[in-house]
Parts: sequence; structure tokens; C-alpha cells
Amino acid sequence: MRALPYLLPAGVLYVWFLAYPMADSVRLSFFEWTGFRTDEPLFVGWRNYSRMLTADPVFWTSLRNSVVWVVLSLLVPMTLSLLLALGLNRKMLGRNLFRAVFYIPAVFASITVAAMWRWIYNPTLGALNQALSSVGLESWAQQWLGDPRFALYSVFVASVWQGVGFTMVLFLAGLQQVPQELVDAAKVDGANRWHVFREVTVPALRPTTVVVVILTIINSLKVFDLVVGMTGGGPAQSTQVLALWSYTQSFSNHQFGAGGATATVLLLLSLVLVVPYLAWSMKEDR
Repeated sequence: MRALPYLLPAGVLYVWFLAYPMADSVRLSFFEWTGFRTDEPLFVGWRNYSRMLTADPVFWTSLRNSVVWVVLSLLVPMTLSLLLALGLNRKMLGRNLFRAVFYIPAVFASITVAAMWRWIYNPTLGALNQALSSVGLESWAQQWLGDPRFALYSVFVASVWQGVGFTMVLFLAGLQQVPQELVDAAKVDGANRWHVFREVTVPALRPTTVVVVILTIINSLKVFDLVVGMTGGGPAQSTQVLALWSYTQSFSNHQFGAGGATATVLLLLSLVLVVPYLAWSMKEDR
């Protein structure tokens, strides 16, 4: 009870700016509303969800892309950041400089990263195609953001470049907590580097890994800025994701009910992915 006065201001702000808008978005998913004050919301029940599931092909495209993004994010940047953390956790010349270099992209605004990578991917003057041409690989040059086959993965590469440094720092912090006496004891018992990593480092990194996985899932599902800045969901909706499609329906198409339904699905998907994993992690720690 003594902590209540200190928690109350933050709790009020959380409810007002996060919990209430979230609940109101779910409420609006059962209405049809253009967003204008002159129009009264019309209660339509489950019609927005039925229309979304049966008559909105863009929803299924955005759902697939969001799931693909989550899977890739759990595989690629997490693996890269762990490898970087393991390498930069050792004593080496310029270690702090390398840590800073890999972390710097994480402090850039996403829209800045989007502008940077749009230039890199430019089909005629971009650095990527120019580099491929300079080494005799002109046939590899592509319309990276203009071809539906490559657009989503091209945006994902920019996301990896921006986000891998932050995850690396989290893993570095976790590696600092690995008991050195356990590592030394394992080496005395004849364990090689792989055995030390598997039997000592990985279990010690478990709390950090739980945090990284949860943050990765949440950040992957709510990806928005990079997609808007690089492709706007195109070409042909090939980079459309749930967060962007919810925004587009609400603020561009003036269908706040449909946008709220998409946002509600995004919320449920987040809970379905995060809550079971968190419950399993807590059970394993007991």
C-alpha cells in the first residue's frame, strides 16, 4: 500500500493513453463509423469481422506477412545479435568501438532508416545495385522495393540492420551475468567451447532470452514505420502488415470499424504468441 501513491500517476497515464484507447478500438470494431463527428457510429455486431475474414483479401495478405515477419525476426536478428554479443564479450582491441558501431542504428528514427535504405535499394542509383554491377553481378540487380517477390524481405533486411544492435546489448548484459566460476569449472572438467556454451552459457542466458523473444514478437507484430517509409504497403500490397492495414482502413479509407477489427486481431495474435510462451518460461523457472 505504501507504493500506491507512487504508482498511481504512472497508472493513470497508462490507463488513459494505452488501456483506454485499446479498449475503445475493440469497441469500435463492432460499429461502422467514418471518424467524422457528424456521423454517429452504427452498431453492426460481428459484421466487420465477417467481412474481414470473408471479403477482405488484403487482411489475409497482411496476416501472412506479419507472421512471416515474426518468424524471420525470431530466427535472423536474434541469431546475429547473439553471435555478435558472444564475439564482443571477449577481450579484443577496439571492443567498445565495435559495440557502439553495431548499436548506433538502433538510435536512428525508423523513418530515417527507411529513407536511407530506399536510397540503397534505388534500382538505378542505389548503392546495392551499383555494388553488384561493379563486381560483375549485374544479373543480380533487382527492383528490390518494386518487385513483390523481394519487397517484403528487402524491408526486413533494413529492420535487421536497425534492430540487431539493441538485441545485442541485451545479450551482452546477460552474458555479464554468467558465473565465471561455472565456466572455469566446466573447462577444468574438459569441456570445450561448444559444451561451455550449451551447458553453461545458454541456461544462464534464459532470463535474457525470454525478454528478447517477447520484445521481438511484439515489435515484429507492430512493425509500421519502416513499411510506410519504404513501400507504403506496396507493391500490390506485398508488404502490407496488420498494423499498417489497420491504420489504412481507419485513417485513409475512413472505416474505423474495419480498422478496429484488424487491430483487435493484431492484439489477439500478440496475446496468443506471447502469453503461452511467458507462461511456459515461468513454469520452467520454478
